[in-house]
Amino acid sequence: MPQDANAIRSILSLAPVVPVIILDDVSQARPLAEALVAGGLPILEVTLRTPNALKVMEEMAKVSGAIVGSGTVRNAGHMKSSVEAGCRFMVSPGASPRLLDAAEDVAIPLLPGIGTPTEAMAAAERGYSFLKFFPAEALGGAPVLKAFASPLSDITFCPTGGIDAAKAPTYLSLPNVICVGGSWIMPNDALASGDFARIEALAKEASALRG
Repeated sequence: MPQDANAIRSILSLAPVVPVIILDDVSQARPLAEALVAGGLPILEVTLRTPNALKVMEEMAKVSGAIVGSGTVRNAGHMKSSVEAGCRFMVSPGASPRLLDAAEDVAIPLLPGIGTPTEAMAAAERGYSFLKFFPAEALGGAPVLKAFASPLSDITFCPTGGIDAAKAPTYLSLPNVICVGGSWIMPNDALASGDFARIEALAKEASALRG
């Protein structure tokens, strides 16, 4: 089916920042999710970039208040696995026709990635009104999305890629941006040392970001 705009809007509007999580250590999944949710960031995008990503999703989905989604979704197999892992949404780096075809048979909504007006228009023609702009900074950042606002006024974006705490407010001030995605909330050294209190503090700062 085409993207359920109401469903994806209700998810993405819960917080200004979506943590983009690359995690392989399943034992860290629940404490990380608990820290992020406690910090006010309940929408958790777990990327399919590690061998144990699906197990991480399953553990995070058990955390009260967590809304877990899969990231780096590239094919129908990824979508099936995402549903089985308890995900509530999916995110892809691009929006190929085959991927959008596969999404029509999946019950949870897809947030597909685009990088150009042509790609955004092609996705919109397929019924998508919420899109990921990726990789945001490499493609020109907030000025590009600002330029999209008038000619693509029916499309709302979640930019991801190279965004940090300093850059996020500029994106969030744009009328066509519902939230941003980023991984700065989970520094590698904090994860390595199991410093979830620090991650919760960073999450609180991020949850307070407004344009």
